[in-house]
Amino acid sequence: MGNSGRTMGVLPRRLAAASALLCLGLFACADPRPPTGRWEGVYEDPGVVIVARLEIAPDGKIRVSAPNAITSESGLSPAERIGIVQQLQTRLDASWSAVAPLPLEFDGQVFRKPGGVAPQLEWDAARKRMTMVYYSGNRNSVRVALIPVGEFGANS
Repeated sequence: MGNSGRTMGVLPRRLAAASALLCLGLFACADPRPPTGRWEGVYEDPGVVIVARLEIAPDGKIRVSAPNAITSESGLSPAERIGIVQQLQTRLDASWSAVAPLPLEFDGQVFRKPGGVAPQLEWDAARKRMTMVYYSGNRNSVRVALIPVGEFGANS
């Protein structure tokens, strides 16, 4: 048998190794699955108050809502801010059932509108952190840190 027998044994192993690398390459190119769960967050600065809610279902449907109030730059009292946050949370609770799924593309880290460039949501898998990017007319975008929740309204 000599060397030809050894060569015949090496070819299947090389073919198997090449096939494994090809499969790994295909899995790396596959569409990443978005995280599933529910998140909520509140953002406040002197010019805006935002109350945000996000749900990503196991089937990949994404619902997000972020009622907001543009406030005067002169500042609000703590009691006025608390009142605004409570009003926004009440509006969000009342309207949540009517929020339709939003088509977003996910690249493993950033969610964008189909064919879009601007990030809508950002996922940091290592830290398990979700951030919503809020856009309002000619104002600068705002990043709203979201925290995971089991049930909506539990942190209200």
